[in-house]
Amino acid sequence: MEKPGSSTEEYIRVTEDTPKKYSLFLYIAGSTPRSRRAVINVRKICEGLLKEICDLQVIDIFQQPLVAKTDQIIAVPTLIKKFPNPSRLFIGDMSNTDDILAAILD
Repeated sequence: MEKPGSSTEEYIRVTEDTPKKYSLFLYIAGSTPRSRRAVINVRKICEGLLKEICDLQVIDIFQQPLVAKTDQIIAVPTLIKKFPNPSRLFIGDMSNTDDILAAILD
């Protein structure tokens, strides 16, 4: 059940003065079903209400292990919002898109 005033539309309305771009990094491990679900769910967020203000980079830790090591990724899929501050970290298949979107906009 959603709390009053916590709808996605409410977050968009409250955050009208937010920065123009959100920098998101999604770390996955190959093309597993869980990784594919995470990519689909995060793209749904970026192509929905964050359309044109979201910069998403998908990083496969098998292809770029040094990037994962540098960013201290210990579980995948992991989504990191790096900009604007505060940064946020999400682990899992990103299926709870409303909560993720709310935290990104927070």
